[in-house]
Amino acid sequence: MESQQTTWETLRAKLEETESFPLLYMFKFVLPSDNHKVALLTAQFEEQNAEITMRTSATGKHTSITVRLVVLSADEIIDHYKRATQIEGVIML
Repeated sequence: MESQQTTWETLRAKLEETESFPLLYMFKFVLPSDNHKVALLTAQFEEQNAEITMRTSATGKHTSITVRLVVLSADEIIDHYKRATQIEGVIML
């Protein structure tokens, strides 16, 4: 299993190889439908003019969040993902 650092380095290399920056990037997350957790995740994007859409699962147990944001580098994308991993139960798609 890859270390977390290796995972980020692999993602950075793939992004830099396949994308041109600045870029409109789409983040997708699924997390438990807990208002506090949803607020923690969306707060990291609020001051950046991100388009945030949320959908609750049919059972109401999970919330999917899609964020569209103009990013300037692969590092900016990775920083957002790293911050999201600090929230218990978050799944990054």
